[in-house]
Amino acid sequence: MDLKTASALRRLRLVSAPEAVSFLLLLVCSVLKRTTDFNAVPVMGMVHGVLFILYVIFWADAWNRTKWSVKTAALYFVLSVLPTGGFFAERKLKREAEDAVIASRARQESAVKTS
Repeated sequence: MDLKTASALRRLRLVSAPEAVSFLLLLVCSVLKRTTDFNAVPVMGMVHGVLFILYVIFWADAWNRTKWSVKTAALYFVLSVLPTGGFFAERKLKREAEDAVIASRARQESAVKTS
């Protein structure tokens, strides 16, 4: 995995958990708006909107660089629109990154042994 691909996956991973938290907070604010006088929906809506847009931009960049299948790309997009999906996306992306590091080290070791 090249550096740009790893960076794209890292950016997507780093924004996925905050996007999920902002989604949950927006849902809580929506309930509070309807049950109390507390109205933080405009603020949380904007925060969540910015994080969601960043997630979609980083998702598209990661899809372009990693050459994911349509199924994998769709999974990561669907996870972005589920209230806790960002946590699952972050965990899955972290596993992918760890697997890529292990594979890269294995390739380097085999190249060193054959030389």
